[in-house]
Amino acid sequence: MSISDNANTLHHTDAHQPPLPPRGRKHAAAFGLAALGLVVGVVGGAGAMKLASPSIEMAPMRPVVISAMAGNSLVTIKGKVAEIFGNKFVIQDDTGRALVETGPEGEGGKLVASNETVTVQGRFDDGFLHGSYIVHEDGRTESLGPASKPPHRGPLEMLKHLKL
Repeated sequence: MSISDNANTLHHTDAHQPPLPPRGRKHAAAFGLAALGLVVGVVGGAGAMKLASPSIEMAPMRPVVISAMAGNSLVTIKGKVAEIFGNKFVIQDDTGRALVETGPEGEGGKLVASNETVTVQGRFDDGFLHGSYIVHEDGRTESLGPASKPPHRGPLEMLKHLKL
C-alpha cells in the first residue's frame, strides 16, 4: 500500500462522516444569541418605559388668531365650535376656521357642543390642529394626549383600544 493509497482511503472514510463545526462557530453562535437577547431586552424595556411614563404637559399659552397659525408649531386658539365630525371639529374665530383633531378621546363627538366657545391647545401641522387640551367656557379642561402627530400604534397600544 502506497502513501497515495493510504491518503485516498483516509479521504474516502472522511467523506462518509459529517464534518464537525469548528469550535469558533459554536462560540460565535452563542455570542450572537446573547447579543440578540440583549437587544430585544433593551428595546422592550425602552418601549415599556415610554408607555408607562407620563405625557408632557404644555404651559398655558396666549391664544393666537387662526389665520396666524404657523405650520408645525404649538399654538392655542380660541373660537366658536362651528361643526363636529366624530373626533374632529371645526373652530372659528373672526379671522378664519381650523380643523381640530381630538384623537380617540373625542370619538362620538361629545367633547364639545356646537356654538360653544372653547380654547384649544395643541400642535398645528399638516393643515389641522392636533388637539392636546380643550378648555370650555365654564373652565372645565379636557386632556386629549400629547400635542403631536398620532403615535405609531404597536400591538400593546392596539389591544388597549379594542372593545371586547
